[in-house]
Amino acid sequence: MITVNLVNWSEKDPIEAISHAARVCYQGTAPEWGKTIDIKGRLFETGHHTTFQHVFCTFNIEGIAVGDVTFGLHLASPFYNSSQRSGRFCAGMFTNPDFELLASYVKNYWPEVEGEVLINVLEYLKDSIDVYRSNIEKAAERAKKFIREERPNANDKYLEQNGPKIAQEQLRVFVPIIFPTALEFTVNLSVLAALYRSAWSPVMKDVTEKMVGLVLRKWPGLDFMFERQENPGFLFPAVRGYVGLERVVKKPYIKLISSGEFNSFVRPETEDLHPIDLLHFSPWLMDNNTSAIETHIEISIATMGQDQRHRTVRRSQPYFTGGFYLPPIPDSLGLEKEAMQLMERWHFLIMKKIPPTLAHILAPYGAMVGYKRSASYNAAIHELGKRLCWCAQEEIYHLARTLRRQLKKHPIVNVMSPNCVLTGKCGEGVRYCGRDLTRLKNDPFPERKV
Repeated sequence: MITVNLVNWSEKDPIEAISHAARVCYQGTAPEWGKTIDIKGRLFETGHHTTFQHVFCTFNIEGIAVGDVTFGLHLASPFYNSSQRSGRFCAGMFTNPDFELLASYVKNYWPEVEGEVLINVLEYLKDSIDVYRSNIEKAAERAKKFIREERPNANDKYLEQNGPKIAQEQLRVFVPIIFPTALEFTVNLSVLAALYRSAWSPVMKDVTEKMVGLVLRKWPGLDFMFERQENPGFLFPAVRGYVGLERVVKKPYIKLISSGEFNSFVRPETEDLHPIDLLHFSPWLMDNNTSAIETHIEISIATMGQDQRHRTVRRSQPYFTGGFYLPPIPDSLGLEKEAMQLMERWHFLIMKKIPPTLAHILAPYGAMVGYKRSASYNAAIHELGKRLCWCAQEEIYHLARTLRRQLKKHPIVNVMSPNCVLTGKCGEGVRYCGRDLTRLKNDPFPERKV
């Protein structure tokens, strides 16, 4: 089951810290530390919550489903810092899965799922994993072949390390996102109170309950902050709008809706971008925060999880499109039929048998979601600088590459690039991808399979 531990926190007593911050605002001399005010009556209940944001907590969360991070902790709130275990370090469970653990996860959070329905869920999970396990060795060899073709400067060590890794990243599209992961999750007190109050799924309620319990065990005087708010009858729009039009998709989709005001764009210098991103900290670049690049995208859940890492980008509620993203390696292995069969079985579970919050985390990584995005110029420059690097995974690279082409007349494209394209030097150090950097000038963003 999910375990939550409080691993780091603000050192000072929160009531004293909050009171001190408030008294700085309300008196003409430096306040004395330790003198407290009625933070419940004067601050919390009146909505003055910035003072609560001086107190933070970091939690280590183990055993939570990937889907309950993507459609849970990371879905709506941008006010967190999160370091999630990479999927390749969860891959051992794909090859040697603990189905009893997965069954316990379902029964613990959705006890109404039992009998034949639970059996069908477990059979669906087993069949999904069988596709992964029966193809992973072939996928690793195919990945190495593609690396040799696309990255001529990659040495043998890179090949042996990254061939299996890239194969796992692409073949996991068949794996449901109920498999467990771990993360470090840092929030301030007002964010924790809001997450606790708005929790909409059984897992969100349990995880926030555990986080709040750890906080109150340490600081019981904060109990007034935490109150549940129920949302009876709430359905994720992703399930409500899904009609089961299954199809296999071999490229993610992005459509440019608006590119903002060209004339307001201020071009940053390369030293503003790497190794420390100064875009949101430099006064002369502030005008880039008032124009936005707006898009509609359709991507796999795997890439949605990566997209959520850019917390300065605004997103609408996601919905399932019925598409299944089949990356180049599994496509080259002829797994399109398996993809369609998986989507049809998942659709049957969604529409007929199980609660929506469980249906979400039984979706395969390859199930596609659509939503609108709005990124300020500064946010877009930062994002594409990372996503057009060849250390980024194939799907999100293709998405960024397509957007860059749609923006071809905009002056922003001149800086929407990784360090190697801007300076001729790889910015990833020992993670150098092995591509031929002498070809950057003529073909900086070619097609990629890996």
